[in-house]
Amino acid sequence: MAKTSYGVNDAETVKIWSEKLFRETLKETYIGKFMGKGSDSLIQTMPDLQKSAGDRVRVTLRMQLAKDGGITGDNTLEGNEEALQTYTDDLLIDQQRKAVRSGGRMSDQRIAYNIRSEAKTALKDFWRDLLDTAFFNQVCGNTAVADKLAGNNAAVAPDANHFVYPTGDTSESDVNSGTATFTMAQLDYAVERARTLSTNPIRPIVIDGEEKYVAFLHPYSVTDLRTSSTTGDWKDIQKAAMQGGQISKNPIYTGALGEWNNVILHQSTRVPAAPSLANVRRNILCGAQAATIAFGKGYSGGEMSQRWVEKEFDYDNQIGVSSAWIWGLKKTRFNSADFATLVMPSYAIAHG
Repeated sequence: MAKTSYGVNDAETVKIWSEKLFRETLKETYIGKFMGKGSDSLIQTMPDLQKSAGDRVRVTLRMQLAKDGGITGDNTLEGNEEALQTYTDDLLIDQQRKAVRSGGRMSDQRIAYNIRSEAKTALKDFWRDLLDTAFFNQVCGNTAVADKLAGNNAAVAPDANHFVYPTGDTSESDVNSGTATFTMAQLDYAVERARTLSTNPIRPIVIDGEEKYVAFLHPYSVTDLRTSSTTGDWKDIQKAAMQGGQISKNPIYTGALGEWNNVILHQSTRVPAAPSLANVRRNILCGAQAATIAFGKGYSGGEMSQRWVEKEFDYDNQIGVSSAWIWGLKKTRFNSADFATLVMPSYAIAHG
């Protein structure tokens, strides 16, 4: 009887492992639920470099036309046309690689698990953590980290118009020296700012026909909300969510803490502290196209460029496994200003 089988180092086997690594990583990545190809996605996937050569995607923003009502009646339109105004932002991609290597056959003999399988799991965890960490370093403007921890693009601090401070504070240094913990009032002020910015109001994400923002809070700030007895804080968030029947099958709700003022609340330990201010967390409000992500071409694993390579060393005594992605992630900025993010710094320390 003829049987179809693949050896450990067969080219097809390597491809299968590569695709498994991709699928499992994306499934377990926290930011995966926020990624999409459309402009209504929080993280928009840019497909350009999957089909052509290059190391960057140029994202273009077209500004709205002037709200002047146009020309009325038989007044002359010719000669009164308006020029389109556009701004661009470059998203860079680069290759990142990670590998593990066994100690040798005798070393492998002493353990009960399979080095190859454990290598895949370890690499999956590495890439999952890298993607999630890069997203938060980018949207929160964590300039304290290297580009390779920020999606292969330099993290840029938020401009002055895209900070929303606690009442009475005008800088992150003020927040650090005080005790202004995160409140729903600060979130409400951020929503107000998002909707009323004179240049580029932040466009909400449309979910099942409704406009929503997404906020990411550090667990320290979540604890501050949970333990607050102030009206409009945690108990009211849960009450409003239950009474309003705010339940959706959309994955953007998966793992959400609740909803307040059309803002879906999530928490993550990866929300960074402000540079050099350990007691200040940069909680963040995001709208549509808060960030863009792109992947290169020439690798297996679908739209996410990832490659699995196995290599033997020392007369086949040791095995090494590597994985590589060509990718980039960046928060959107146009005309030297953030486009769809508002940082909400608050005093946040460990409790208990």
